[in-house]
Amino acid sequence: MKREITSKADERLREVSRRDIIRGALWATVSMMIQPILPVKFALASDSDRTKGAGYPTSGGAKPILVAVKGGSYEDRVDRALEAIGGINQWVKKGSRVVVKPNIGWNVAPEGAANTHPRVVKRIVEHCISAGAKEVLVFDHTCDSWQAAYKNSGIEEAVKSAGGKIIPANSESFYEKKEITGASTLKETKVHGEYLNADVIINVPILKSHSGAGMTCALKNLMGVVWDRGYYHLHGLDTCIAEFALLRSPTLNIVDAGNIMKTGGPRGNPKSVFERQDMLIVSTDPVLCDTASALVLGKKPEELGYIEKASKLGIGTNSLDNAEVRRITI
Repeated sequence: MKREITSKADERLREVSRRDIIRGALWATVSMMIQPILPVKFALASDSDRTKGAGYPTSGGAKPILVAVKGGSYEDRVDRALEAIGGINQWVKKGSRVVVKPNIGWNVAPEGAANTHPRVVKRIVEHCISAGAKEVLVFDHTCDSWQAAYKNSGIEEAVKSAGGKIIPANSESFYEKKEITGASTLKETKVHGEYLNADVIINVPILKSHSGAGMTCALKNLMGVVWDRGYYHLHGLDTCIAEFALLRSPTLNIVDAGNIMKTGGPRGNPKSVFERQDMLIVSTDPVLCDTASALVLGKKPEELGYIEKASKLGIGTNSLDNAEVRRITI
């Protein structure tokens, strides 16, 4: 069964590659026609940069890369974003153990935009398996009943159908106490063992509003690998969100900004306002992801305390001027 799933994933990836060869020939012309996807501060790379490698610039380690894809299907956005950042196989090697950490906190159907869309999660798992991952584990420390949230979010079925393994996070026995070097407030906490032991961590939040933190995105999503989240709320939510990333920052952050809950987050309510953006934002830098995502949500990054705190801790940059931004329209 696993071979059959992998074969299907490989065939889809080959089809994407064939399509992109054709698109690549037209890239220089199309790029001149692209209208702004993100706020004006998100400058496109220069034409000369776009001609390097496989049609996309390489940072050479000088600047973190941020990719923003707009349009197409959920699967198309994942495919194009991963291609633009250099391919998932630069991190996921044959035989590696991968943790994919979406937001599955709520017993809410996909159209409610409270959880990461299952099609995004499924496509990422397929990419990991195609790259040779030995095991792809998916979990979240949910707020609602974990069985109900896993099932009704659509993520449990999506992960299984892609060849991944969805695991629980509802027992304290799954967590290990860890000290966090450099933290002033969150000096220690219990962390899910699979997060600590994975070779690769792919953080897959959904972008949405949050009544306490102001926004759920890359950094905030990591609360789902911690046992005692109440400590965060009692001792400074912004500080704890920022300091946790000192322990271990994700390998890659993939933000689902397809259907955004603008108000009423994190769970949503009958008065919640939604906005269809059909976007995906990807970077190895969670602070950069959150900075860009805040603008997409309609917020000023400086209004979200944990972004500045994380930047000052050296976890990432909150300056788009210090990043290499690649925008793609499908």
